[in-house]
Amino acid sequence: MSKNLLQDMVKIKNPNREAEILSREEVRVEKTRAKNPGRSVSSRGAGRQTNKSRYKLWFVAIISLIFFLFALSYLFLKVEVTVKPKMQDVILNENLSASKDANAEALPFDLIVISGEENKIIQTTEEKDIARKAQGVVLIYNAFSSASQLLSIDTRLEGSNGKIYKTKKQIVVPGMKGSIPGSIEVGIYAAEAGDAYNSGPLDFTIFGFKGTPKYSKFYARSDVNDAATAGAISGGFEGKFPFISDNQKISETNNLKTTLRIKLLNKAMDQIPKGLVLFKDAVFLDTNENSVSITSSEGNKLSLKLKGTLYGFLFNESKLAKKIAQENIEKYDNSEVFISNIQSLTFSLPNKDSISFGDAKNLNFNLSGSAKIVWKLDVNKLIIDLLGKSKKDFNRILLQYSSIDSADLEINPFWKMSFPDKIKDIKVIVNYPK
Repeated sequence: MSKNLLQDMVKIKNPNREAEILSREEVRVEKTRAKNPGRSVSSRGAGRQTNKSRYKLWFVAIISLIFFLFALSYLFLKVEVTVKPKMQDVILNENLSASKDANAEALPFDLIVISGEENKIIQTTEEKDIARKAQGVVLIYNAFSSASQLLSIDTRLEGSNGKIYKTKKQIVVPGMKGSIPGSIEVGIYAAEAGDAYNSGPLDFTIFGFKGTPKYSKFYARSDVNDAATAGAISGGFEGKFPFISDNQKISETNNLKTTLRIKLLNKAMDQIPKGLVLFKDAVFLDTNENSVSITSSEGNKLSLKLKGTLYGFLFNESKLAKKIAQENIEKYDNSEVFISNIQSLTFSLPNKDSISFGDAKNLNFNLSGSAKIVWKLDVNKLIIDLLGKSKKDFNRILLQYSSIDSADLEINPFWKMSFPDKIKDIKVIVNYPK
């Protein structure tokens, strides 16, 4: 009896558990049948089918993500090369020569010429009896023969206004060249003081040739191209005039020269073409005795006017830098270079007092100071050399460029192991000194 009782107890427990497990399996089977009507599915088969479906979904998701990241890497591809160019500091004290008509091998220079004037009103309390003679500049022509003609100082010229003027110095008028009259410039002054001799441009005859064949063949005209006078004959005055001392006149004139030089230099700098350099010390203001005029203003005020012409020597910046590199860098390979601080160099003309700036053809000058020579990089060539290359070839390619001191490479995304095939996808930044 006891054995049967134990068996009955076991039988009572097992049916309930089995019923619970069966119930769960039936639910799974019913769900599977609902999704797949007409197909007989066992409970164990349904479980395996569900697991396979999950694996497939994960596989597809991972593959899709890989393709998405791959496509995204092209969309946000970034290649940036930051270059430090080769540089070298040199101390200059260089004597150089340049020619205005230089050939391809010589160092060339050009000339910029700008004229202008500056005015200032000066207050004075003094007056003085003044007798001033009008002055001007003329061109005397020889249309008589091919032989030159000597004219002594104070040669009398009769103006078309009927007044007599005299030459300031002895001159030799050149003879004709073919049918072209010879000519020479000379300053003149009025025979008498007073404003009656002030005039605009005039024509002149040589009074001493009157009655001879030379009278109609030698003639003079106001030099309208003269920057200081523009053909005018001016400055004649006689009477009471506000007065300033010679020392004050010199001081005020020097101030006007400084102001006029700065003004004309600024104007010149605005006109310089790209690729040319004008050193601040390579400009010279030319004034002469006729460039300063003093006229009466209101009351005891004087108007001081200064006219002048600024001459500036321009140099080809690239050729000048190469010339300096050739003279100062050992084993220079004639690469393209520039001097980053070229405007800070000191320019000087040892013989400037003997130079006629407007007619200068050859120039001997000195450049001194500390110069930073910088090698130029052909950015487009570097980009082309990098196209499609492996990342590991980067340093080997850089070795081909003597103009590069060092370079940093940044490629995004980080897993890209080669350079792109399109120029627009590579950016090169050269850190030239400012």
